[in-house]
Amino acid sequence: MEPDPVAPPAGGTAASVWPPPQPSSSLIFLGTGCSGALPDTRCLIRASTPPCAVCSLGLSLPPERNPNYRLNTSLLIDYCHDDGTHKYILIDIGKTFREQVLRWFVHHKVPSVDSIILTHEHADAVLGLDEVWVVQPRNYRNEIKQIPIFLTQFAMDSITRRFPYLVEQKPEDGDEDAQAAKIDWKIIEEDVEKPFVASGLEFVPLPTGAGQLDLLILEANALHGVGDAFSTHLTLSETLDAIKRIRPKRALLIGMRHFFEHQRENQMLAEWSISEGIPVQLAHDGLRAFIDL
Repeated sequence: MEPDPVAPPAGGTAASVWPPPQPSSSLIFLGTGCSGALPDTRCLIRASTPPCAVCSLGLSLPPERNPNYRLNTSLLIDYCHDDGTHKYILIDIGKTFREQVLRWFVHHKVPSVDSIILTHEHADAVLGLDEVWVVQPRNYRNEIKQIPIFLTQFAMDSITRRFPYLVEQKPEDGDEDAQAAKIDWKIIEEDVEKPFVASGLEFVPLPTGAGQLDLLILEANALHGVGDAFSTHLTLSETLDAIKRIRPKRALLIGMRHFFEHQRENQMLAEWSISEGIPVQLAHDGLRAFIDL
């Protein structure tokens, strides 16, 4: 029987799964927020009148039961090989990575990361690199294994300036107790249409005119045009327009700022889903979505 294609309930807890568990690969949403994460501290230390409703809700419940508490956008792919072994592929490792490890690696019993893909060089995608050594796999002699990190040359140049000790594979000067991460830096070809393989899983750029997608994960940063006038991020209406053009079997939205109240927006999206025939919901931190890879 095929998994239920309906998105999780609007008020679901941050540790829910979609659809119900089964022995397969899955996607774990370590973070679904914007660069600054939520709650936005500015809304709390310089409270407005009335106060920001979403950021206030972000403190009203423990993060594991609070879908309005959103860390930097990051995705962990739990890739189940044919022989039943699991490999964990991390996409982006931002400013909130340590909290994501403490919260979601522990909750979902993730032991380590086998490879990392960096989508770009911004702080919300790379500043967690300082914690890579914590999640590196070990061999049978308990020695840290080298971890491949896939990135563009442009991102590599930025990381070399920010983290010279990671590129040189040695601890920072004066930090004798630190462990040096063992990293195999892998530059993705300039030809963006060329696939690459990470931990046995092939990553292929979405070609024009591709067949229907099982799951589309897309950003919705601002709500109906609310936000920075010159922002390169998508608004919710722009995101929904893109979903109508692509027409995936289902879609989950990420990257939301504090304009999005989880339950309210998901109720609206449930109505949109019925109207358009495409299940769409906001994702939330800790969500695990099972999928064939």
